[in-house]
Amino acid sequence: MQFFRDLSLSSATAGFVAVLVGFTSSVAIVFQAAQAFGATPEVITSWMWALGLGMGLCSALPSLVLRQPVMVAWSTPGAAVLATAGLAGGFSMGQAVGAFMMCAVLIVLAGASGLFERLMNRIPMAIASALLAGVLAKFGLQAFAAAQTALVLVALMLVTYLVGRRMLPRYAVPLTLLVAVIWVVAQGQFQAGAVTLDWARPVFIAPEFSLQAFVSLALPLFIVTMASQNLPGVAAIRAAGYAMPISRIITLTGVVTLVLAPFGAFALNLSAITAAICMGPEAHPDPKRRYTAAVVCGALYLAIGLVGALVTGLLIAFPRELVLAIAGLALLGTIGGGLQAALQDDRHREAALITFLVTLSGVVVAGIGSAFWGVVAGALALFVQQYGLPKKA
Repeated sequence: MQFFRDLSLSSATAGFVAVLVGFTSSVAIVFQAAQAFGATPEVITSWMWALGLGMGLCSALPSLVLRQPVMVAWSTPGAAVLATAGLAGGFSMGQAVGAFMMCAVLIVLAGASGLFERLMNRIPMAIASALLAGVLAKFGLQAFAAAQTALVLVALMLVTYLVGRRMLPRYAVPLTLLVAVIWVVAQGQFQAGAVTLDWARPVFIAPEFSLQAFVSLALPLFIVTMASQNLPGVAAIRAAGYAMPISRIITLTGVVTLVLAPFGAFALNLSAITAAICMGPEAHPDPKRRYTAAVVCGALYLAIGLVGALVTGLLIAFPRELVLAIAGLALLGTIGGGLQAALQDDRHREAALITFLVTLSGVVVAGIGSAFWGVVAGALALFVQQYGLPKKA
């Protein structure tokens, strides 16, 4: 099979790191969102089953078909919106599921109509690259900020990464992860007690539809998912040089969300952070073989959904500093490439820099994250600077 011929240690490790980063960095927010609607432990497990199944299928299958790294994740800002609205609004789990389904319908419409992709086609590559760099730079900063609480671990990982880049550049990230895991286990910091064997069981929740849930839950969930997740997700794809059928993939995430919503899949979308890990040169020097990293990531998401507590506990058992550090180091190449692409054209440099800084700031206005406002600020700067000027040949 072509997949196994294309698979490599570096791409498999990239897929694992993507899951490690994507899952452990935001799973607590998903738990909070579920609990805000009165979820029992069985329902929370069902949420993880549905999300793992949805992310796994939407990542692995399109990647195999397109031979390109399609990366789909849950909507982290969407989970934050749900957690806040759930606590404030007193919605039931049935009303929440109804809102998930209404949001999914909006995502399908945005994808099937092609409106979202046409909007993205009008954004200059410099702005898109600056957006991606701003989103990812946060993880680069967190990698070194983790040294405040785990100086030896972070320093060891940094030295290992630098030596690996010098001696074995293709395996620098896998080597860094291996050394970090050995150190954590040797120091007794691996929380083995978090690992338990149990199967996830889906729990069906009948949806309830209401105007209040649409306005307070579905609409904000749709807006932040498209603006704060799908927007930088497309930027990651284009910055990596891939030409994917964006509208069809967006439509697929909406359809799968609609089907799995009664079991807890609140919103699926294109990934930016984990996509950058699997689309970068650290995954594989040949861009045509990086799809294997996305397939591995999808398979691991499926395992999280099916095996439930076992894989969840295994991932949570790693110290938070290890997750932050390996994410930042794995993204260094992509951050640098994004900044280079953003700043190389002097016509777009200042607008791209504004996009980068606004995105990096993390500002949230009207519940919408900085990724959206970074694009707005950059586009406004570009308009003011270049409107009415003749185009450069």
